[in-house]
Amino acid sequence: MKRIIVLMFMMTTLLIAGEAQEIIKKLDDNMRGKNIYMQISMKVASLSHERIMKIQSYSQGTKKSFVKITYPPRDKGITFLSLDNQMWQYVPKIERIIKIPPSMMLQKWMGSDITNDDMVKQSSIVEDYNPKIIKREGTVVTIELIPKENAAVVWGKIITNIDTTTYTSNKDIFYDEEGKEVRYFIYDKVKKFGKYYLPTYWRVQSSDKENRYTEIILEEVEYDKDISDMYFQKSALKRFSR
Repeated sequence: MKRIIVLMFMMTTLLIAGEAQEIIKKLDDNMRGKNIYMQISMKVASLSHERIMKIQSYSQGTKKSFVKITYPPRDKGITFLSLDNQMWQYVPKIERIIKIPPSMMLQKWMGSDITNDDMVKQSSIVEDYNPKIIKREGTVVTIELIPKENAAVVWGKIITNIDTTTYTSNKDIFYDEEGKEVRYFIYDKVKKFGKYYLPTYWRVQSSDKENRYTEIILEEVEYDKDISDMYFQKSALKRFSR
């Protein structure tokens, strides 16, 4: 009898783990598609200052992305390329390509509350984390993501709340390796793009700085369009800067 109970417990545990993995995969597919092009407006706000940026973003799968700043004029033409967890930046004013080292992945990107790792975003939640369902409330499932052993990630843990009607997150909380909450993302205004659902408003907030935040608005989104492979070569940094 004890063996049957243990076996049933193990099977239930495996089913729940499989469900968590399936939910995370559907969330990740919604965020990426096969490829995705976006025009983004970003506001970086603090108690005494506010700054607006306009951005074009091209992504292909989980390993390739190209980003170009189109506004403000002083930053126009700055480009970023991410390939296989490596990142480069091109700065037109000095006509120089700079490689971003792994030690700077947690540095703030262009003075915002997102990091270089967010822009690379190739620490895939599907590949690099073990998911576990810790709460259910209606259609919203709360999942804890713990890094797999030897995964090249910067977070000690992520807690995400996922609406399973659209497989979109409404909140992500990020923790450091000591278990301290560092920041959180709030997502809103979910829209459907073809077969995909995506929040078009994101707010990024440091947990210890209430008066500082970054707002991201996805102004234009196109999934599964033809994106030239030329965007994902180092030569693209200068070529598409203009």
